[in-house]
Amino acid sequence: MENSYTYLTIEELAGRIKYDSRTIRQCLKDSVLLERRHYIKSFGRRKIIFIWEEVEKETLVGAQAKDKLSIPMASGVTCMDNSCRVWVK
Repeated sequence: MENSYTYLTIEELAGRIKYDSRTIRQCLKDSVLLERRHYIKSFGRRKIIFIWEEVEKETLVGAQAKDKLSIPMASGVTCMDNSCRVWVK
């Protein structure tokens, strides 16, 4: 069976996740949404194409993590319990 993916431009992704395309480009891309996992650069290496199924998975994982206590730290990791013994990058 062949994998089938849904490819979206930044504008199409913005419509699906209800974010402004500038927010995706400036804040989410390369911090939350990573190249070769959530998006690829097309043939000319200029146009960015997002893989919807991977973005959707990341969104759901992020929503589940919000249910737990998490404290963002200056080093870029997140403390996931009250004693800060569990770190997530």
